Amino acid sequence: MNRVLIGIRGEPTPEGMERVVRALKALEGVREAQATGPAQVLVEYDPQSLTVMDLIRTVREQGFLAGML
Repeated sequence: MNRVLIGIRGEPTPEGMERVVRALKALEGVREAQATGPAQVLVEYDPQSLTVMDLIRTVREQGFLAGML
């Protein structure tokens, strides 16, 4: 398992962060996703199933810009 800290641009609302975390957890290959700050999500994932870009794409699909920290 790999871990990555994803930064979300802007100031997402708590509801927005919840939506992002839920979407990440729904991905096959994500073991854990949790908000670690108002605009950060720590994700533990299987690199055999997903790439960091897959995770960032999922965040973007929720309406937010994102990148690795």
